[in-house]
Amino acid sequence: MSKTSQQPNIAIGIDIGGTGIKGGIVDLDTGTLLGERLRIDTPKPATPAAVAEVVAQIVEGLSARPEAPEANSPVGVTFPAIIHRGVARSAANVDKSWIGTDVDGLLTERLGRPVHVMNDADAAGLAEVRYGAGKGVDGTVLVITLGTGIGSALIHNGVLVPNIELGHLEIDSAVAETKASASARERDDLSWDEYAARLQRFFSHVEFLMSPSLFVIGGGISKRADDFLPKISVNTPMITASSKNNAGIVGSALQSLISEQLAE
Repeated sequence: MSKTSQQPNIAIGIDIGGTGIKGGIVDLDTGTLLGERLRIDTPKPATPAAVAEVVAQIVEGLSARPEAPEANSPVGVTFPAIIHRGVARSAANVDKSWIGTDVDGLLTERLGRPVHVMNDADAAGLAEVRYGAGKGVDGTVLVITLGTGIGSALIHNGVLVPNIELGHLEIDSAVAETKASASARERDDLSWDEYAARLQRFFSHVEFLMSPSLFVIGGGISKRADDFLPKISVNTPMITASSKNNAGIVGSALQSLISEQLAE
């Protein structure tokens, strides 16, 4: 019996970050990893060719495991950029030569198997609504990650609307993430009350624009959610994300399966 018939709902997901590239084999029924994830430092400079080689090493290592999917199965990949039809339209924490690169095509050719690339925040959001805090919520779920910037993912009735860059909204004559990201809090040495006041402006504006059913708050600072979320007053329920460091791997693996199904 083949691996595919034994384990039809598994896929490899790869999360490309500014400091590390991580991969894992994902059970798409549960959103959990089968075995340990594999991580290699992001090359410097993080050019397309160099990153593609590291992705290939990780996929090769994962594919050698007994629980791996078939060798020709699709691979999902996150990338820290706006991704439009597989092409990078921006570049964050990677070499600027990625802008305009057909990331889908580059990795598909290098790996010799279908590759589906998506924005990293979108991958985390997709994982959260399928397996995490947003599971089973009707309407619009906004997953907001507070970190170096403000990442965002919009999912409506389980369907991802990609590349929603809410962190780049202009509020009070400033780009939101320059004032309300977790890094902005550290830079400006804000108290929790002061930080919550900035987040209040952001979330009130987003709520007015999007009328979401739920805000899911992620990023490393979500571990301190009790220090600032109770200080924010909006009509939309706000809860912290349940997905942790593997959200990108899980979401990208799931998207690879969704993309293949849509292509059939």
